Amino acid sequence: MKDVLINITATGFPTQFVSDSEKASDEYGLQIGQAIQYEWFRKDGNQCRFYGQWKDFHRLRLYARGEQSTQKYKNELAIDGDLSYLNLDWTPVPIIPKFVDIVVNGMSDRMFKVKAYAQDAMSQAKRSKYQDIIESQMVSKDILEIIQSKTGINAFTMDPEQLPNNDEELSLYMQLNYKPAIEIAEEEAINTILDENKYLDLRKRIDYDMTVLGIGVAKHEFLLGSGVEVSYVDPANVVYSYTEDPYFKDCFYWGEIKTVPITELLKIDPKLTNTELEEISKSGQGWYDYYNVGQFYQNSIFFRDTTTLLYFNYKTTKKIVYKKKYLEGGGVRYIEKEDTFNPPTEMMEDGKFERIEKTIDVWYEGVMVMGTNYLLKWKMSENMVRPKSSSQHALPNYVACAPRMYKGAIESLVRRMIPFTDLIQLTHLKLQQVIARTVPDGVFIDADGLNEVDLGTGNAYNPEDALRLYFQTGSVIGRSYTQDGDFNNARVPITQLTSNSGAAKTQMLIANYNHYMDMIRTATGLNEARDGSSIDPNSLVGLQKLAALNSNTATRHILEGGLYIFRSIAEALTYRVADILEYADFKDDFISRIGKYNVSILNEIKDLYIYDFGIFLEIAPDEEERAQLEANIQMALSKGDINLEDAIDIREIKNLKMANQLLKVKRVKLQEQKDKMAMMQQQMTAQQNMELQQMASQSALQKIQAESQAKMQIKQAEVAFQIEMLKAEAGLKQQLMAEEFRYNMTLAGMDEQQISNREKSKEDAKSKRISQQNSEQSKLINQRKNDLPPINFESSEDTLDGFDLSVFEPR
Repeated sequence: MKDVLINITATGFPTQFVSDSEKASDEYGLQIGQAIQYEWFRKDGNQCRFYGQWKDFHRLRLYARGEQSTQKYKNELAIDGDLSYLNLDWTPVPIIPKFVDIVVNGMSDRMFKVKAYAQDAMSQAKRSKYQDIIESQMVSKDILEIIQSKTGINAFTMDPEQLPNNDEELSLYMQLNYKPAIEIAEEEAINTILDENKYLDLRKRIDYDMTVLGIGVAKHEFLLGSGVEVSYVDPANVVYSYTEDPYFKDCFYWGEIKTVPITELLKIDPKLTNTELEEISKSGQGWYDYYNVGQFYQNSIFFRDTTTLLYFNYKTTKKIVYKKKYLEGGGVRYIEKEDTFNPPTEMMEDGKFERIEKTIDVWYEGVMVMGTNYLLKWKMSENMVRPKSSSQHALPNYVACAPRMYKGAIESLVRRMIPFTDLIQLTHLKLQQVIARTVPDGVFIDADGLNEVDLGTGNAYNPEDALRLYFQTGSVIGRSYTQDGDFNNARVPITQLTSNSGAAKTQMLIANYNHYMDMIRTATGLNEARDGSSIDPNSLVGLQKLAALNSNTATRHILEGGLYIFRSIAEALTYRVADILEYADFKDDFISRIGKYNVSILNEIKDLYIYDFGIFLEIAPDEEERAQLEANIQMALSKGDINLEDAIDIREIKNLKMANQLLKVKRVKLQEQKDKMAMMQQQMTAQQNMELQQMASQSALQKIQAESQAKMQIKQAEVAFQIEMLKAEAGLKQQLMAEEFRYNMTLAGMDEQQISNREKSKEDAKSKRISQQNSEQSKLINQRKNDLPPINFESSEDTLDGFDLSVFEPR
């Protein structure tokens, strides 16, 4: 890296079959940079591929702005290079800018949203579980309704009226209603990054490039200071490996050519000395002189203190090698090794280990000063974009699309219009030339005829008076005979001269102009219904809309190219968001920026890196598609197949296919609801009729029952009266019997009392007598023991054995 001469030598790309350490060397990176330089900047005569493409894109952009060079038109009209006799307006007619604006602005009206679909195993399991719940509710709907009607317990997990009826409705229900929080969080993350990078403005520039140049390029990268950045890339400054893929998926290198001030080099490589910077500055001047680059710019800064750099990315492979060591306890340990680690088989068998290898794609990034051997930067890229489902692949930072590319040649809409635009410009100049040479109509004055006229005023009738009278009144005075009485051949002294020398040429040129305009419309598909020109007033509105729809179809490839770039950017952002949340230091700030719109998803955002997402675009329908959907909605509303709330829900869906499916489902459900209501109405009517019949029957029965009850009441009253009489008679008899029984009982009680008293008296006398005997006996025993005198035992009572003589008295 000592020589600073402009020397574009034949250099090929280095071999891929070298070690990773050699790939990381500056010599390897310098060879890659010089190979890219040779492929794009080697001179073929006075031209090279890069600046040839740059000039071609510059020419297309000038045509798209209506600012193309007029020299070719001057060469067509000049006679031996002499334009002194032509006084024309050489300003180009802005035909192409009109068509470009129609296409680009028409695509800007097509709005779309990012839809994230969680496709990892965990998310799929949750989705399947939710679907199984809905299916179980569908199958057991009748049983659950019976349970609810019998017990009053609602066993449904959702509104039974919203349950799908078949698999098609279930699929639509899952698409419309199942949206896990993690998908919402991912969409918010992508939209936040796109909004911060103002992608809507970038999209207009990309669409403009694809319309004008036929290719659009965008770039996504991770910058330490600002996070994820999405930027516009000028296709004129891009270099890439040869490809025939319109989506550039097989490119193995990308690069950008930038002209930067010398001071910017210190930011890339702070180790540069002033001597090296001076040599680089001289090489930059030499580069401009070598390729005559100054002709492309209108600023003298490109001749002072600037240089041209190649920022390039190169795709290669990297081997990840591990030593798998088997431990004594049966465990395994993995030790990371260099890619050069390759021990013999015997050593691995003896050491109880083996070599495990995995090859992945990697991207290296470098910066080289053009035309020199100075390599300012060469290292493996950090924060590479890797899909979770295929982590061995790494996506490039550049996303490009050239919808109409074949064998590396890029076709564009503007390129198709240029030949006819040149012809229109020449026709316009010829038309100016014809108009400039066209003379106005004049008059012929016959002086002899004027001399024969006498106005009667004594003055002669001169040409000035005749012209004044003719132009003011349109009248002419003449004489049929001369003053001598002869026939006057000049009796009409003034005759109108009509000049039509330029009319036919003008009409021919206008016809040519319109023909070439029709040729542009034919070549591009942009018809009168699309470009706003005057159309046939007798054509029907439906035919006009059909013509506009066909025109949209002709340029649909440009819209699809822009959507591909947007979808690719969104997919790359999903992987970068996961890396930020898992590895970046500012992930908390990033989560706060995303969650400021929806606080409820903050917890879900923290786990985004765990999931794997598929990215889809939900494109809003165009005017014709919206009109068809609205016609279907209005027809359904007029027939009463749907209600206003259903129409509002259908209009909210951006996907036209899903909207029509929902319309069919709503019609079926409303019809089922109407049938159910009609059946319920019939049941209510039948029930009311049955209730009326029952009421009539009950009324007649009640009347009969009332009559029978009245008769029974009378009979019951008679029976009750007789019963009362018998009860009264029985009561009197009962009283008499009770009184008689009471008397008998009283007499019997008196007899029993007397007998009881008598027996008691006997018992008392007997007890007294026994007691007296015992007392006397005790006394006798005491007398014997104590030898006492005799005892007298006579009683002073007048009774015998306790009997009183009074008992024998008569009653």
